[in-house]
Amino acid sequence: MNLEMLTQPVVRLAIEALQQGDHAGWISLFSTDATLTDDGLPANFRKFSEHAMGHERFTRIDRVENQGLDIYGGFHSDRWGEFDTYFKFHLDASGKISQLDIGQAG
Repeated sequence: MNLEMLTQPVVRLAIEALQQGDHAGWISLFSTDATLTDDGLPANFRKFSEHAMGHERFTRIDRVENQGLDIYGGFHSDRWGEFDTYFKFHLDASGKISQLDIGQAG
């Protein structure tokens, strides 16, 4: 899959890590107190990260918005199947990802 649409460097590294199932690379991009929402509800970021790596990935990227921080596209989960999703990244002052909002795009 072509990741050229991902122009925000930290977001691109995060999606590359997700696509490769690289847990250490993924975690290194997030602040130690990073938070996660899933369809608007608070979720456990660490648990999501452990379960997603190697089992979840984008199958296509449809659009990128918000200066490269919001990604919409097709997604595959070994557990949940195929669906359209969004990943919205929030960066802190140091450039680490402080929050990730994920959910089904409709």
